[in-house]
Amino acid sequence: MIALENLGFRPYFATQLDRLARPDLVPARIAADGQNAWHLAGCRASVGELSGRLRGELVETMRPVVGDWVAVADDGERAVIHHLLDRRTAMIRRAAFSTAKSQMIAANVDCFGIVTSANRDFNVRRIERYMTAIYDSGASPVMVLNKVDLVENVTPFIEELAAVALGVPVIQVSALTGAGIAELRAHIGPGTTFGLIGSSGVGKSSLANRLIGQDVQHVSEIRGDDARGRHTTTRRELLLLPGGGVLIDTPGMRELGLIEDGGGVDAAFADIAEAAEACRFADCGHESEPGCAVRAAIAAGTISPERWASYRKLQREVRSAEARRDPLLAAQDRKRWKTIHKAVRAKAKVTGKP
Repeated sequence: MIALENLGFRPYFATQLDRLARPDLVPARIAADGQNAWHLAGCRASVGELSGRLRGELVETMRPVVGDWVAVADDGERAVIHHLLDRRTAMIRRAAFSTAKSQMIAANVDCFGIVTSANRDFNVRRIERYMTAIYDSGASPVMVLNKVDLVENVTPFIEELAAVALGVPVIQVSALTGAGIAELRAHIGPGTTFGLIGSSGVGKSSLANRLIGQDVQHVSEIRGDDARGRHTTTRRELLLLPGGGVLIDTPGMRELGLIEDGGGVDAAFADIAEAAEACRFADCGHESEPGCAVRAAIAAGTISPERWASYRKLQREVRSAEARRDPLLAAQDRKRWKTIHKAVRAKAKVTGKP
């Protein structure tokens, strides 16, 4: 049985377990999630199921997911999950093909490695989206540029990453040759939970195999037309690393829709947030207001128009998702835009221009 400390069991979770005052329950961590059964680590039973009470109480987003800590009754054969302990961090996205429904990706992850590759998959706008979601989850990000063996000059990729990383570590690796793996491993200490996130084909499963030291994640051949690996990881899974630390490999995501903003947008775009603090008006919309420091930074080239457009796009996306979940917020948005449109029409009457 794996030691709880190596799995990331901390006082934060131990205190919650003590407060239950249930000596018949022991802690366990969700190693892989399913519809009706969950693979467990840290207890004698390898599989658990929800108690009848939990099946009736837990909404979809509160069902246990990989990385969660639970309190179970463990008979050594099959465990019964009685309590889901509060999460330290939670990665949530808008479910694919949905406008407001949320989907839990992983819980209690300390640090996410945003994996991208030095080929045609490279996209800094997607990386900004991942950074926003990670900051909102409560975890910290690390940039992982994989497949550096495929290019003769990695400098352009590093420069583009540096422009959006803003102090976040950028690690160059090759899952094929092993270059940079030791540097990446240095970010995963004993008891630390490290997640790999990124689109399909960037090499997350190959990196997981390198970190673990053996082939535990299936990797398909690289496609010759675009140097992308085929999508192989089909479920989120918790893997124990040699020397301590826990790895969570996630399937490639077709999309990572944002559903709420706990400050993640401003954290990922700290340069824009910092510029906004110098605006003349506290409620500056960064459109045509006098003394707008953001527009001045864009004009000066300090903030690129592409980064500004990405920032506004993510803001609108989050606002739209929040409004769909909150009728009052939606009504406030409608009132705000009605006022804006009325002002635009009034201006058009005066100037004669639309």
